[in-house]
Amino acid sequence: MAEERRVGNLPRETGRLVGRRTELSQVGRMFRRSRLVTVTGVGGVGKTRLAQRVAGELQPAFADGAWWVELSPLSAGRKALPYAIYEALPLADQTTRPMLEVIAEYLAGRDLLLVWDTCEHLVDDCREAAAKLLARAPGLRILATSRRPLGLSAEEVVALEPLPVPEADDAAAEDNDSVMLLTERAAEAVPGFTVTDANRGELAALCRRLEGLPLALELAAARLREMPPAELNQRLADRYATLGDTDGANCDTDPPWHQALRTAIGWSHQLCTPAERLAWARLSVFAGSFDLEAARRVLADERLPIAQVPHLVAALVQDSILEWTPTGAGERYRMLDTLREYGAFWLHELGEERTVRRRHRDHYLALARAADAAWIGPGQAALYDEMTAEHANLRAALDFCLAEGDGGTALEMGGVLWFFWFACGFARDGRHYLDRALALDPAPGPTRAKALWACGIAAIAQGDTETSSRFATAFRAAVADDTDRTALFAAAYLEGGSLTVSGHQTRAAEVLDASAHTRPCRGRYDAAWFLTRAARAFVHVHLGQFTDALAVADELCAECGRRGETWARAWGDYMRALAALGLGRAEEAATHARTALDGKRRLRDSLGIAMAIDLLASAAAAARNAEQAARFLGIAERIWRTLGTPQMGMPELIAARRACEAEARRLIGDDAYQAAFHGGYHTDPATGIAEALRPPGPSHHAPAQPGSTG
Repeated sequence: MAEERRVGNLPRETGRLVGRRTELSQVGRMFRRSRLVTVTGVGGVGKTRLAQRVAGELQPAFADGAWWVELSPLSAGRKALPYAIYEALPLADQTTRPMLEVIAEYLAGRDLLLVWDTCEHLVDDCREAAAKLLARAPGLRILATSRRPLGLSAEEVVALEPLPVPEADDAAAEDNDSVMLLTERAAEAVPGFTVTDANRGELAALCRRLEGLPLALELAAARLREMPPAELNQRLADRYATLGDTDGANCDTDPPWHQALRTAIGWSHQLCTPAERLAWARLSVFAGSFDLEAARRVLADERLPIAQVPHLVAALVQDSILEWTPTGAGERYRMLDTLREYGAFWLHELGEERTVRRRHRDHYLALARAADAAWIGPGQAALYDEMTAEHANLRAALDFCLAEGDGGTALEMGGVLWFFWFACGFARDGRHYLDRALALDPAPGPTRAKALWACGIAAIAQGDTETSSRFATAFRAAVADDTDRTALFAAAYLEGGSLTVSGHQTRAAEVLDASAHTRPCRGRYDAAWFLTRAARAFVHVHLGQFTDALAVADELCAECGRRGETWARAWGDYMRALAALGLGRAEEAATHARTALDGKRRLRDSLGIAMAIDLLASAAAAARNAEQAARFLGIAERIWRTLGTPQMGMPELIAARRACEAEARRLIGDDAYQAAFHGGYHTDPATGIAEALRPPGPSHHAPAQPGSTG
């Protein structure tokens, strides 16, 4: 059960935490009397590493988990903090309500730990958000890392100091925390490295010279691969003597960098080859992590040939400038914030900042274009992984466009990312960027038209039909003379989808039927035909036309099958299940619902997963398998509780769930229903989804129990 309670998204700890026993105990004591604890200290002192360990130790105590919010990729002044919190939490609310209000509502009544890592550039935003969230959610605790406190009266502050250093070059030096960290990291860089009588004194002196600062020690350890400790000490002594080549740089942050860190970073920079130094500077434009292909596109030019890029990246990993991480989206790299700041300073000094940021923008625009072209086809799960892994870089590219006043590129990028906003669950982000891009560049044309469409369907995803209807009118005018046939489908979906979500089913049917007998074709809106068919099936269901709904859903699924497509196919199977259930064919409905669930599982669509399991419960109840229906309702309820509003507040979904529960209770009685429901609810979600995907066994129908109570 303890493992089951480890809910959250904490990053995996890499390497052993050396020392810090006192600080770990101190933070634990603070959380017993305070709901906000901030770990402060200079760059490179180990705030993030300590927070990872603290959160990992506290996690089992929080019924609703511990959730890590990475703030370093966010730009100051963009008011992006609520978006980062929202995306870290298992939330799927895409309404137009203020983001902080959505988060506060979700956290209210939950017992949960939030970890905000790297707050110093967003201190004002963090202060405001912490005050509001802590007031609304009494079970919330916040652990923050920052170079300076947030400044709230309820805040407890732990000032993290460098590791203690040995006072002398004595025999016990290796028991010192600084020496222990240095030697452990050196052994990772140089297999077989150990403390010996010959190097003990030099290692102790090295730790004193670097003043026990963990990042400085790790950078030094990486260099022990190239030189013995005595030579490394001498080089650092020379570096201290010439310190000053970063005077006046933005390296002097608030609070100032520790001199030992400036020394270690500057010295490590000096030991890099010219090509490695240039790569370090250019790679600082990435927000969050990046892959090797992105590095090639951003680094390569006549000064850094593309063939050299893999070797440069590998060298920077060896020197601890970059971290290498295997992920579901492939191998990725990231740079620690402090090292990124240093690289960004040198990029500015080289006069290359705008040039390299444009390359970054161009790469992610090309990536977005390619993903748009490939979305309706095989490989959607891999595309989902790739694009969500690049979310921070997509934001950074769009932020750069808007800061430069480049509305045209922002419009194109926002438009081709329609699938990211609409299908991958980032409608709020899409509205944020598209609204600004549309205001910045009013020039008519195909690029603006696609941005209008993307913004309109993002509004549909949010249930904002007033806005989506307005965009539908603007989009029809924008494509009135367009020869691209897919624009017809796009216009029909934007208008028809807005009408069906707002409850105007007859009018929606008329609009969607205008393109009903046209086959899908290639163009700028490849997905629009699939969206119109899914919407038309849903309208048929709303109107009680279940046979017609099934025919349209069958047509949609067949075309998706020919394309090897998953996302729209899953919605088609969901519509098939709704139609079959409406026709009284419970077994057929369950088969289609399981197929829909499998598609949603592959795309990690929590909302679609919850909807599909609810539908499986209704099919089980219709088949008089009441115990299974109750278990499925429990499994789905646990997922819905991670999404915020149960059944997304949709009357049709709420009514279907209540009818299913009432029928299951009638069949087996309240006590048996409660036992089965709680059994499902307390099943691990992954296990519950696997259970729901299995075909049902024999019915467990039992007669109703008169007089039973809930």
